[in-house]
Amino acid sequence: MTKPFVPARMRPRDVLRVGGAGLRTRPLRAFLSALGIAIGIAAMVAVVGISSSSRAELDRQLAALGTNLLTVAPGNTIFGGAAELPTESVAMIARIRPVRQVAATGTVTGVKVYRTDRIPEAQTGGISVLAAHVNLPQTVGATLANGRWLNAATAQYPAAVLGSATARRLGIATAGEGVQVYVGRRWFTVIGILYPVPLAPELDSAALIGWPAAQSYLDFDGHPTTVYTRTVDSAVEAVRGVLAATANPQAPNEVRVSRPSDALAARQATDRTFTALLLGLGAVALLVGGVGVANTMVISVLERRAEIGLRRSLGATRGQIRLQFLAESLLLSALGGIGGMALGVAVTAAYATTQTWPTVVPAWATAGGVGATLVIGAVAGLYPAIRAARLAPTEALATP
Repeated sequence: MTKPFVPARMRPRDVLRVGGAGLRTRPLRAFLSALGIAIGIAAMVAVVGISSSSRAELDRQLAALGTNLLTVAPGNTIFGGAAELPTESVAMIARIRPVRQVAATGTVTGVKVYRTDRIPEAQTGGISVLAAHVNLPQTVGATLANGRWLNAATAQYPAAVLGSATARRLGIATAGEGVQVYVGRRWFTVIGILYPVPLAPELDSAALIGWPAAQSYLDFDGHPTTVYTRTVDSAVEAVRGVLAATANPQAPNEVRVSRPSDALAARQATDRTFTALLLGLGAVALLVGGVGVANTMVISVLERRAEIGLRRSLGATRGQIRLQFLAESLLLSALGGIGGMALGVAVTAAYATTQTWPTVVPAWATAGGVGATLVIGAVAGLYPAIRAARLAPTEALATP
C-alpha cells in the first residue's frame, strides 16, 4: 500500500529565499517599485518628525521662558475710542499676592527713531519708541545680545536699548560709546541691543528708553500701554481673572488681559493642521507606491507562468505558490518601507539641525511606517498571489 503524497512544508527561511529570488532576477524593476513606497514613507516620517521637532523646540522655549506671563493692555471705550491705563495701574497690580514681578512699557507717541538727523521724517522704518521699566528683561525673559540694559542711572538720561529688528534696520551691530540714534530731535546713546524676545515680540521693533528720560526729554505722559506680569504658576488663571479690575477699577471692561504663550500654542495648533495636510499628501504618495507594487507583481506573474507551471508540476501546492508571491510582495514593500524610514529620519535630522532644533522622530511614526508598508505589500500582492496559485500546471507550461 502506497503512502499518500504529503507536500513538504516551507520553513520561513525557505519562504524568504524563494521570495527574494524573484526580486534578484529583476533588480531595476524591484528598485523602482520599492522607490515609490520609500517616497511615501519618507514623506510621512519626515512630516511627523519635523512637526515633532518643531513642537519640542516650542516646548523647550516655553519651559525656559515660562507660561506664567500675563500682559495687560488698554482696550476700547464704550464709544469705540482708545482707552488708557491709569498711571498707578502697575503699583496696583503689584499688590496682588501671587504676583512675583511687574514691569511696563509705554508708547511715546509722535516720536520716531532715525539713524541720523539727515533722514526724511516719513522714513520711520516702522520703529516705535517705548518707555521701559528697568526690571523689564527679568519679567519678559529678554536677554542682551550686546551692551547692557538700563539701570537706575541711565534710565534718567538719553540712553536707548534697541530691539533685535530695530538694530538690524538701523544697521547697528554693536552698542557703546559713540553709537547714537536720533530720537525726537535729540541724540540718544545706544547702550544695548536685545536678542529676539519670543513672548514679547513687540520689543523687537522698538527703541527702549528709561521711563524718567521719556518724561523729561520726550514729553511722555506716563500712562503704561503694556503691563507684563509674572505670577505663581498655580495661580495664573486666578490672577488673570482679577487683573482687569485691578489695573483699572473704574472701567475694567476697557482692559485687555492675555497670555503670550497662548499665541505660541495657537501657532502650534496651526502647525498641527498643516502637518495633517502634509500627512494626507504622504498617504497619497504611499498609495501610489502600493499601486506600483501591485503592478509589478501582476506583471511578474504573467512573465513567470512557465516557472509557476514547472514548480506546480514538481509538486508545489497552490498554497506554496501563493505564499511565494505574497512573500515577494512583502519583501518588496518592506525594502521600500525601511529605505523610506531611513530617508525620512535623515531629512528630519538635517532640517532640525539647520534650524537648531532638537531632532525628534516619534517611535510610532517609524514603526507605523514600516507596518503600513507591510499592509500595503500584503494587499498589493494578494491578487497576484491568488492568480498565480490558480494557474494549472499544464496551462502554465503550455504558455510560450
